Amino acid sequence: MIALERRSVAALASVYAVRMLGLFMVMPVFVLYGSGLGGATPALLGFAIGAYGLSQAVLQIPFGVLSDRFGRKRMIYLGLLIFTAGSLLAAGADTIYGVIAGRLLQGAGAIASVLMALLSDLTREEQRTKAMATVGISIGLSFSLSLVVGPLIAAAYGLAGIFYATAGLALVAMVIVYAAVPNPYQASHSLETRPNRAMLSQVLRDSRLLRLDFGIFALHFVLTAVFLVVPGLLEHTVGLAAESHWWLYLTVMVTSFFAMVPFIIIGEKRRQMKAVLSGAILMLAAATAALVLVSGSLAGAWVVLFFFFMAFNLLEACLPSLVSKEAPAASRGTAMGVYSTSQFMGAFLGGTLAGVLLEAYGFYGVVGLMVGVLLCWLVVALTMSPPSHATSFMLQLRTVSPEQIAVIDERLRTLPGVQDVVILEEAHTAYLKVDRQYFKEELLAGYEFIQPRTPA
Repeated sequence: MIALERRSVAALASVYAVRMLGLFMVMPVFVLYGSGLGGATPALLGFAIGAYGLSQAVLQIPFGVLSDRFGRKRMIYLGLLIFTAGSLLAAGADTIYGVIAGRLLQGAGAIASVLMALLSDLTREEQRTKAMATVGISIGLSFSLSLVVGPLIAAAYGLAGIFYATAGLALVAMVIVYAAVPNPYQASHSLETRPNRAMLSQVLRDSRLLRLDFGIFALHFVLTAVFLVVPGLLEHTVGLAAESHWWLYLTVMVTSFFAMVPFIIIGEKRRQMKAVLSGAILMLAAATAALVLVSGSLAGAWVVLFFFFMAFNLLEACLPSLVSKEAPAASRGTAMGVYSTSQFMGAFLGGTLAGVLLEAYGFYGVVGLMVGVLLCWLVVALTMSPPSHATSFMLQLRTVSPEQIAVIDERLRTLPGVQDVVILEEAHTAYLKVDRQYFKEELLAGYEFIQPRTPA
């Protein structure tokens, strides 16, 4: 990457991380500290935890579309202001309904698609995969950090303190956007990072992608639901005071992160991703079921949560990569849009349904729901064909006549490792799906219709 790209990616990854940190900090403590809110019930506590997912799922694509018309930074500022307003509303609330309204408003600042579009504007196509990976890492780190910071802030300043801190983080994000994010010279409309209406029906008919969409739905369904039962389990069954939860989460998240890395390497290098994926789902289901076995043993609780988050981190890291590989040429942006919407809906329904079951059937009802969802996902994963090992590859074409398009398409398809080709005549761009084991970029050197790639 050139210096401008590195600066842009670092700044946008920081904005992503700061925003997600604010959203996640409340999750490990809300069921403990929120029970004192006026009108609070387990069902409403669950709805409040997942409420942000509903508004974010509904508004993320409209925000992206509006950014094409009104500008990326303008919509990011608007989204962060809405997010700040939601945080302040929740901080000042003394009833569960006020917090629910605040969480819905937080999610309404749905800038994820706008940030991805701006990332596309500020990076070259050949650097975009690295940029997206950097953002993904920043989100993962912010989630892990939130499990540590949330209990610490709540212990010192209560639930309101978390929401005030979240509002402060949103203001920090605005400063980062103003001071560190360059203004793009022109908006990019790359189909690798932006949803496209014309591609939507193709993506929604793809059974392999739908299986992965269900996977991320199930994963975040369970993640949201588990925080309705684990905090109480740690405090009331294990006997670990709420202000001490942070160190348990810290040690679990650090060790589970390093433990899952070898499995990603095995899955990618040995092309055993289906086995790794299915094994991780089974581990997650087993760890979830094992929550009912935790009694007064702190060590037992630590082991169960270690395996839970090891499996969670592994699945969270693998699924976006699999969507990228399975998406048809020029459809990655659309596929990721559907994937993200599924993720947010999973978070919303996980909190909502788990809250209802917690109120009606207690701890065991929620665990049964989570295990049931994970077993359904396991069946879906076991019955899918092995994932593709193709990756996206973009070429800039020289100006060509419409009559040459069919010839170019045919010539590109004859290259070893090329599985699919989509040519956009107006953009002078060709999108390829290639298997890197067989595709060699050097073979493109002799094609007169391809523009030379800019050095990294």
